[in-house]
Amino acid sequence: MRLDDRVRAVFEAHWREPGYTCPSAERYPWQWLWDSCFHSLVWHRLGDDRRAVAELANVFAGQDSTTGFVPHVAYWGDPAHHADFWGRQGFSCISQPPMYGHTVAQLGAAGVDVPDSVMASARAGLGFLLEQRRRSPAGLIEVAHPWETGADDSPRWDSLTASPFVLSTWKERKGALVASITFDATGSPIANDECEVASAGFNALVAFNAVELGRAIGDDALVASAQELSSRLTTRWDDAQLTWVDDGPTAAGSGRARTLDALLVALVDPDASHVHQALDQLVDPEAYGGRFGPAGVHRGEPTFAPDVYWRGPAWPQLSYLLWVAATRADRPDIAAAVGAALVDAADISGLTEYWNPDTGAGGGAAPQSWTGLALLVE
Repeated sequence: MRLDDRVRAVFEAHWREPGYTCPSAERYPWQWLWDSCFHSLVWHRLGDDRRAVAELANVFAGQDSTTGFVPHVAYWGDPAHHADFWGRQGFSCISQPPMYGHTVAQLGAAGVDVPDSVMASARAGLGFLLEQRRRSPAGLIEVAHPWETGADDSPRWDSLTASPFVLSTWKERKGALVASITFDATGSPIANDECEVASAGFNALVAFNAVELGRAIGDDALVASAQELSSRLTTRWDDAQLTWVDDGPTAAGSGRARTLDALLVALVDPDASHVHQALDQLVDPEAYGGRFGPAGVHRGEPTFAPDVYWRGPAWPQLSYLLWVAATRADRPDIAAAVGAALVDAADISGLTEYWNPDTGAGGGAAPQSWTGLALLVE
């Protein structure tokens, strides 16, 4: 079966009311923020703009009308699910990379009629992160929880728990970190005194989505805010490690680990030399390069484990974003290699959640919807 037919079959099977694509029917039945933004782009590629717009609109169903905060999970059909854990009904109390800026821009550029209300919601969501979240000493946005980055078990978080990394200990720590979040009067998460980390990768995606949306809707102030954040990110480049370093208490420890999510700063860093040095590593077999896409962790890191969740596998959403970075940095060599690897991996793995970068052996949920991003780089 052709790849586009396989992706269409998965998306049809994973479509849920009131209008979203679950990442996995068994493992992830709810709506996740950045997953749905990627799904929207895939629906457009499949020729169904109605579903593309509906899924994007439902990302904002739990948005705070005062602050603009956008929760990262919506528990459609079962609002009591995990309500005790999050301290609220129907939605989580943290956010996730705001990929809705890029999604609005891409759909609009393709001629899709994105409702004004969706664009306004996207603007408010980015405004919350840029204007109301606590900033680190270097001026970067702090995350309220490691889950907000999407990179759940990344080696970048190892300094926040016992060393060496132990999964059971870290799982317990992640739960405790939900309880230490600081909320404003509306219940929007603005800081976490137990996690005062400004993730380079998360900040890169905020800046990237802000500039994408700002240019799409003609909001010069939003573009300026994005560029200001990008100028702060460029100071986090480490010439020795060839990566961008997180700010905060992990900066001298695990915040320097060479992980693929940190290289997302290549999307926004105004220093072209940083960008090209980062992109070159994506295809270097002694760095991140793999037959089936860039590894999630640099091969020289002692934590590199190519089959372990967020400790080394290749991820479709990161490959897609770095394909975008390479394309826009005028590196067709890198873009072609990363894109071809993503397509091959999606095929050989059976559209799994992630995979071994060298063998393509799938891991996690199978199939997972966001691996349909392979259609966008063909």
